[in-house]
Amino acid sequence: MSDKKRQLPVWQESILLVATAMVMAVVVKTFFLQAFYIPSESMEPTMLVDDKILVQKVSYWGGGDIKRGDIVVFDDPGGWLGPEDSRRASNVVQGTLEKVGLFPTGGHLIKRVIGVGGDTVACCSDGKLTVNGTKLDEPYVLDETATKDQTFEVKVRKGYLWVMGDNRGNSSDSRAHQGDPGGGQVSEKAVVGKAWFRVWPFGRAGFIHKPDTFEAVNGK
Repeated sequence: MSDKKRQLPVWQESILLVATAMVMAVVVKTFFLQAFYIPSESMEPTMLVDDKILVQKVSYWGGGDIKRGDIVVFDDPGGWLGPEDSRRASNVVQGTLEKVGLFPTGGHLIKRVIGVGGDTVACCSDGKLTVNGTKLDEPYVLDETATKDQTFEVKVRKGYLWVMGDNRGNSSDSRAHQGDPGGGQVSEKAVVGKAWFRVWPFGRAGFIHKPDTFEAVNGK
């Protein structure tokens, strides 16, 4: 007589399934995708307050290059976050889901990469940013006239990024932190991943594309 496989009780099977799902979610969050929400107006019109996005990490595996024009989510380099940017989940369930990547996470920053290591970023020439001497036409910016409100010229260090919001008149980005110890530059190691897909609202859901603004820029 053949032995029948002993089946687990339903409650044990349910716990096993939930545990497996949680482990898989952690793996996905760690290596592939993570959900975030947009906490402020700094990336308008590209991203609006409370947009829910997926950030993919595959592009930067194994030291993959971060490109000019990428929209990246990164950890606070130190003192960049305001109270409205650092709000956390409102209850224990949401907090648990955040940890496994099943609820949009706050507490990070999101900006567009303007310069990478070795670049010289300056403002302004005829009211436009320049990277390595090339003027940028930036159709993604909410009000391009606001770009020239602050003049600067910086050489981006190797392994660092110069980042700016698309809402130039309302973005505490690299420009605002030039007096900080890092000079407003963000370490590539602080980057969580690249904005990839807008999940919510449904009416604006879709892939987040990089503009061709930087194709004419010389350098890396």
